[in-house]
Amino acid sequence: MTRAAAPFPVADLVRLHERVLEWFDVAQRDLPWRRDASPWAVMVSEFMLQQTPVSRVLPVYESWLQRWPSPAALAADSPGEAVRAWGRLGYPRRALRLHAAAVAIVAHHGGEVPPALDDLLALPGVGSYTAAAISSFAFAGRHVVLDTNVRRVFARIAEGEQLPATSVTSAERGLATALLPATEAHRWAAATMELGALICTARSPRCTECPVADLCRWRAAGYPEYDGARRPTQSWDGTDRQCRGRLLAVLRDSAGPVAKPQLDLVWPDAVQRERALDGLVADGLVEPVGDDSFALPG
Repeated sequence: MTRAAAPFPVADLVRLHERVLEWFDVAQRDLPWRRDASPWAVMVSEFMLQQTPVSRVLPVYESWLQRWPSPAALAADSPGEAVRAWGRLGYPRRALRLHAAAVAIVAHHGGEVPPALDDLLALPGVGSYTAAAISSFAFAGRHVVLDTNVRRVFARIAEGEQLPATSVTSAERGLATALLPATEAHRWAAATMELGALICTARSPRCTECPVADLCRWRAAGYPEYDGARRPTQSWDGTDRQCRGRLLAVLRDSAGPVAKPQLDLVWPDAVQRERALDGLVADGLVEPVGDDSFALPG
């Protein structure tokens, strides 16, 4: 495989690495999955942080690890309890997948999160990004870790673009590979994420506080606006997702099965409500109990 050409002269690339890592040493947030970078803690954080801001994850993450400090502890409990503890983080199928991953870790890896990328990828709910992140942050692996923040930082600094493409391209992955430092790649991954989260933000970048502003090609080009395909926006009010959330909230707050008439009260549109409930059952998030009641999976 041919290595991508360096996006900067060697001297600038060295400065880029040094400055970003030095900035990270001083500016990084004190986050619990950084204080405790055990493989299980990192894995839980990566599942929860998918499409969810840090502020919403923190309380759920901390209570989750208090209750289930290891894969074996979670695997011994029911998937329904995982869904209940997930609360209002959204995308609750992540809770089921994390539970299934814990079961697989106990069954195939002696209860320890495996370090090998292929073994991580074989776990339920673990895709290429999550596997690379767990390997990097828990095992100091050298991988490209491309979340939304990192992609935006690289697009601006190296390509002079306000925003990256709507989905990861092979050229973008090649650029990220070329930017990887020879050592401390795991810290580079965390530092570039933090730079995107705190400084190189999507809407109001704080360029005067950026440690590599003088190396940024987007800044040098005069901050040209993004002219690519329109980026999708997610609605919420009145959607099936909102309806599913209302139904799940009733089930989470109940100690046992909930009768169908009680669920009918939470959403006025009967057709949409039935579609949402059928979807929850199909996704394994809800189980029918008898002829007219429903519960979280046992």
